[in-house]
Amino acid sequence: MNLLLMAIAPVMVIIIYIYFQDKHEKEPMGLLLASFLFGAIVSILIVTILYMFTGRLIPVTNQHSVWQQFIQAFIVVALAEEFSKYVIVKYFNQPKKAFNEPYDGIIYAVMVSMGFACTENIMYVLQGGFETAILRAFTAVPAHATFGILMGYYMGKAKFSKNRFQLNMAGLFLAVLFHGAYDFFLFIRFIPGISIGAFISLAIGIYLSRKAIRKHQNNSNFKSLEDS
Repeated sequence: MNLLLMAIAPVMVIIIYIYFQDKHEKEPMGLLLASFLFGAIVSILIVTILYMFTGRLIPVTNQHSVWQQFIQAFIVVALAEEFSKYVIVKYFNQPKKAFNEPYDGIIYAVMVSMGFACTENIMYVLQGGFETAILRAFTAVPAHATFGILMGYYMGKAKFSKNRFQLNMAGLFLAVLFHGAYDFFLFIRFIPGISIGAFISLAIGIYLSRKAIRKHQNNSNFKSLEDS
């Protein structure tokens, strides 16, 4: 039970933080919960199906091959996982009337991402124990949040732009880029010291995420109404 709580706690902390950054118009609780559950269940199912195909089509035959680990990190893992989240935000969240300001792209993408991260974290922590719970609370879970924020920033812009396709793709691309970089440096840990690259990419992602949140807060449709 303690391990389960430790697996869920960092996810809840991030959700609460992102929720209270929505300063101008809170999203419906039911829609936020549905987004979280879609991430926790549907996104995991999509990834599992994709892994079944990519695992056979792009197998790792040499664990010490930098190129094979690059393909695993960016294509097999990052693209599959971020695409599974993207599909939910694109087809479930973006069309909703409640999605009525750019910041909503961030909050819904984070909710979906945290749903995915919650399920993944529970599996890893129950298997790996206390040390895994502590490590992932400060690495993998915040990483999934940053991927969601970066994706959601552009998907929030897309909702109110004529260039919707390009901006949605930019969000997916950026999430895959940072996710792939994070995983790649961890996958090639057979090169001494290289794993520090994962933490550098995470730090850059967090920095950009904070900027993205502030920018959407300042550009909120509702802020101009409050100031008038």
